[in-house]
Amino acid sequence: MEERLKRLIALRAKAADELEKLMAERSAITDLVKEEAREDLSTEEDTEFRVKSAEIAKKQTECEGFDERIKELSEEIERSGRLNENATKVRKAISRVDSIKEAAAYEKGNGRSYFKDLLRRSLNMDQDGQATERLRRHAVDVQGQEYRDLDRVDGNGGYFVPPIHLVSQYIELARSGRAFANLVQQQPLPAGTDSINIPKVTRGTLVGMQTADNAAVAEQDIQDSSIRADVRTAAGSQDVAIQLLDQSPINFDEVVFQDLIADYGTKVDLQVLAGSNAAGQVKGVHNTPGIQAIAITALTLQSFYAAIADGIQRVHSSRFLPPSHIVMHPRRWGWLTGQLDGDLRPLVLPAGRSLNNVATLDAVASQQVVGEL
Repeated sequence: MEERLKRLIALRAKAADELEKLMAERSAITDLVKEEAREDLSTEEDTEFRVKSAEIAKKQTECEGFDERIKELSEEIERSGRLNENATKVRKAISRVDSIKEAAAYEKGNGRSYFKDLLRRSLNMDQDGQATERLRRHAVDVQGQEYRDLDRVDGNGGYFVPPIHLVSQYIELARSGRAFANLVQQQPLPAGTDSINIPKVTRGTLVGMQTADNAAVAEQDIQDSSIRADVRTAAGSQDVAIQLLDQSPINFDEVVFQDLIADYGTKVDLQVLAGSNAAGQVKGVHNTPGIQAIAITALTLQSFYAAIADGIQRVHSSRFLPPSHIVMHPRRWGWLTGQLDGDLRPLVLPAGRSLNNVATLDAVASQQVVGEL
């Protein structure tokens, strides 16, 4: 109906323009009589005047018809809108039900083991059906909370989604063991691919000074290539006896998840740093071509500090951007915090901006940000 209304409005506008044109043409006839100071129209002018008047009356009737139809259709659309709004309210009222917030099936601390229930159901050991019911409730609970490769329909993977606290609690702890991996850029992996190709500009454009007016402009074509990164997977498993799940005084699945994720964080950090790009490993930073190495002549504070400064200027000179982080082993940072000057004063101090300190100590920690240099 709305499209019909738009067409009627367009036709009404067209008829109004034609009516205005006819009235202007009729006015031109009488204006000519006034200009020539005549008392009446000529025979030809009178005939034309009558014809224009008849056409004007016809066009006015046409416009009135459009107005009436537009009014009727507008009122009908307005009534339909109110009816739809009322119908929506009725449907909401009919579908409104009382909701009850129920605790998660495998909420932390409730004593239920996700893996125990999963094992009982898989081995047909669920005599009373309670394990199956908890798995079904859990599959419904995680529909809007968790995302996995399989869908969450019962029978198609919904029973195999681990409880959220098993992952969320220990991922945060495990990530503290991947200090360097957390610093690199992270992007979600696209589905359906086993490699990622990133375009790389190897030669840029060129700008040069003009030697004279209308002189040739410097030009150099961009050259590019691509960097290929194969998708690698890391996986771990743990066989657990049924007796252990049944008789353990704690939820043993929490112990398994904690250890698996902790080791996963360690392996990811090692791969990002020193992966060999062979035997299923990724290419780590240490094995990336073009990475510069700075030799230290002696294990002294002066040599170490000079090497750090040299590394910073090399990043500035080659990348034209400042370095964002200085990553070192906790053993090296501990050695640095133990260095003293000639007056036996520590050179790495708490963040108080003391005079002549080589670095500041923010936190006594083995990983993540520990200070500034």
